[in-house]
Formats: sequence, C-alpha cells, structure tokens
Amino acid sequence: MMNSVFKAAGAVAALLLAPVAGATLVTFEAAGANAAAITATRDAFRVAVGGGVVAGANGSFGGVRREINWDGVPDLQADPNPMPADFFNTSSKRGAVFSTPGTGFLVSANAGLATPTLFGFPGDLQTFSPQRLFTAVGSNITDVTFFVPGTGIAATTSAFGVVFVDVEDRDVTKIEFFDATDTLIFTRDVLVGGNQGLSFVGAVADAGEKISRVRLISGANSILSNGVRASETTDMVVMDDFLYAEPRAIPEPSSLALAGVGLLCGVAWLRRRRQAP
Repeated sequence: MMNSVFKAAGAVAALLLAPVAGATLVTFEAAGANAAAITATRDAFRVAVGGGVVAGANGSFGGVRREINWDGVPDLQADPNPMPADFFNTSSKRGAVFSTPGTGFLVSANAGLATPTLFGFPGDLQTFSPQRLFTAVGSNITDVTFFVPGTGIAATTSAFGVVFVDVEDRDVTKIEFFDATDTLIFTRDVLVGGNQGLSFVGAVADAGEKISRVRLISGANSILSNGVRASETTDMVVMDDFLYAEPRAIPEPSSLALAGVGLLCGVAWLRRRRQAP
C-alpha cells in the first residue's frame, strides 16, 4: 500500500515541476531614441512585479524585486578588466549568475578613467541609467541563472526584464525563458530602438510559471575588447538594467514527494470516511 502511495507521490512531484501547459506571460515592451521612450513601460513592469521604487541592500526592493544597474561594480572589475560571472551572487548578493559561450563579461568604464566609456563606441551606445553598461565578450549570448541570493541554492523567478542598447535589426535580438526542466516557456523578439536607441522587454508570469534561466541574445555581433568588435558590418547590441522578481528556492524533489504523500493520504482518508456506514 505505502509503496503505491510513494509511487503516486513521485508522480505528483513530477507534475508540480512540469511546465504549465498553454500558459502565457504578460509582456511589457517599448523602444525609442532615449530613456524617456521606455521609462513608462519599465515603471509599469516594476509595478506589476511589486517592491516599490526605493532600493535596499543588494538591489532588493522590499524583498519582492531585485535590480542590477551595473554601477555597483568597482573599477577594478570593470572595463578593461573582466567582471566575475558570479559577482551578483557573491560580492553583491542578488541571486544572479551569468554564463556565455564567449570568454567572459565586461562592464563599461566610468568617465574620468583611462579606459573610454561606453565600451569605446560613443557613436553607437548610450546608457539608460548612467553610467555603466554590460556585455558578454566574444559572444552575443548571455545566460542568467538564479539562486537564493548569496547562496548556491538553485532558485527560480517569476518575472524578468532588461534594457537593450542599439537594437537596429528586427528578429535578431531576443529574450528567452526556461523552466527548471530547461524547457523553453517564453520567447520574444526585442523591439528596434535604432542607432544608440534603447529597448525594454520584460515578462511577468501570470499562471504559476517558474523561470530558472533567462537567455539574452544581443544582436548578431559581439564586443571583443574596448573599441573592438567582431564585425564592423553587423548590428552590435549591449545591455543596461536588469529587473527580476525575488529568486525563490526550487523545492527539493523529496519535499514535493512528501507533499504528494500528504495529499494522497488525505484523499484516501476522505474516501474511507465516505464509505463508512
């Protein structure tokens, strides 16, 4: 009897981890020549996620939302030096770790230093929130994986938004969400903002979707170093602010199984009670 209950509980756990069939996410998107063109949409995304407008420690907004604007990265870990992929889970505990098929990540230099600002491309880039930008190096792909902030505990989020800079071509720059089983649950092409323009795209789960990984595809070109890009004829896209719902721990399978056992035992008890004379 108990073996069958535990088998059924395992099935319940699998169902709890399974993607939500036919679910949709509420999308927020805008693009234009300057910050004013996307600020209202960014603000609407903030309201939808919650947390207010005043940041606490480690970019936490009321324990409901996190934001990264790159300005907290010290000069020694900014252009021309690489930013550690786990900086925003260790040095600044925000629960986001980055990976890329390229060679690493760069955060642009502040004004007044020896390294030019805006990755050395002042005619192509601008900031949404001054004065740093972010990019993968040697690749147009950045993956964001979530953890309980400051730990190695895998987590998911229920919303993610990002500002892209210099999106000039349609259907090239994209955002993709994957669940805990690495199944694609959302994809969106980023609106064209034009040369030096800004584009915002974000989505909020409205049917219980859990986002374990976000993939950001930034144009079809990549930066190799300050002032150097892989191609001089292809659109180059970088990023500014990241916004996302507070990362929450993924339930352990054993916990889900125990929850399933409790559910099944409760159902069995109700059946016995109904059958009793």
